[in-house]
Amino acid sequence: MRRICAAVLLLAALLSLSGCSAMLERSYQVVTDHPEHPATADDSGVLKAESYQDLVNDILYFVNQGVESGVIRMIDYTRDVETDLNNACLEVARDAPIGAYAVDFIKYDYTPVVKYYEANITISYQRTQEQIRSIQNVTGTSAIRAELQEALLQFSSESVLHIAYFNEDEDYIASLIQQAYYDTPAAAFGMPQYTISLYPKTGSERIVEILLQYPDTPEALRRKSAQLRQQAEQLTTALNGHTPTNMARSLLALLRQRVELVSDSTPDRSTAYAALMENQADSEGLALAFQLLCQQLKLECTLVQGTLDGVPHFWNIVALEDGAYRHVDASQATGLFYTDRELSNLNYVWNTTETPVCGGQTTTTSP
Repeated sequence: MRRICAAVLLLAALLSLSGCSAMLERSYQVVTDHPEHPATADDSGVLKAESYQDLVNDILYFVNQGVESGVIRMIDYTRDVETDLNNACLEVARDAPIGAYAVDFIKYDYTPVVKYYEANITISYQRTQEQIRSIQNVTGTSAIRAELQEALLQFSSESVLHIAYFNEDEDYIASLIQQAYYDTPAAAFGMPQYTISLYPKTGSERIVEILLQYPDTPEALRRKSAQLRQQAEQLTTALNGHTPTNMARSLLALLRQRVELVSDSTPDRSTAYAALMENQADSEGLALAFQLLCQQLKLECTLVQGTLDGVPHFWNIVALEDGAYRHVDASQATGLFYTDRELSNLNYVWNTTETPVCGGQTTTTSP
């Protein structure tokens, strides 16, 4: 007997099979995408299954291993073989993250033997084995951002993450991409265009595929990034060992001396490269340059995106040696180490829930 279960098959056709409706009505049980090697029936490598969950795990194991065809021996199987094979193929291809991402279709046939059934499973893939092997397993926002930062640093064209305990959507991933971009000033040469796909669409465990397009070739951007980091290292060498306050003050003075502020923002002036290598930048480019120099000195720094007098504007928050946080705006002629209240009084607006609190007594000084 031969059947095909594929993500592209109409569910209505599957529902017409005996027992399928019961499977589809039940809540989906998350199964690990990396099961240990299932029990084998003998030394031939044939897998065995005594329950429906064994069957799902065996097929899932085939997918994780990139197996195109395999055999499952259904021993002492008391359930409906036809229905369970159909439903197990569908569950792996549609509901398991690795199946939804990598599988084109799964087909099967089975043969009744005296005391068991022997099922032959054939799997067609829509992803290469290299793509499957490159999937990174992550849990939590920090881990996702770290992987995204690494992808941006390498100017990778895609990043595929297997995320556990994940109930977010594409907009959430988009916000993390933007955060990762501003956390990676050495590779920030213009926000890349991105496409986000989730496999499956719902569930608490999913694979997130992110395709990235950059404003230049990866080779050209890597060269520029290396030049930028070398420049940042040279500019900060003399400041190693200074206090955070002196570092921040010196960096601000350095940028004001070297960089001409451009009021009309353009993409080629909104980068740390424009500020440190071409000596012209807007507030975004200056904030990214300040961020990069702070990272070079291991000085805790956050880039802030908000508005000034109703116009989009960028600046930074630094951590000082007394544990206090203060705002620094490298695009402004005077003022340093603003508190939140001082900055608000100057018509700055930003999302205060996403930045460290800059409280305490007034410490505003000129550099």
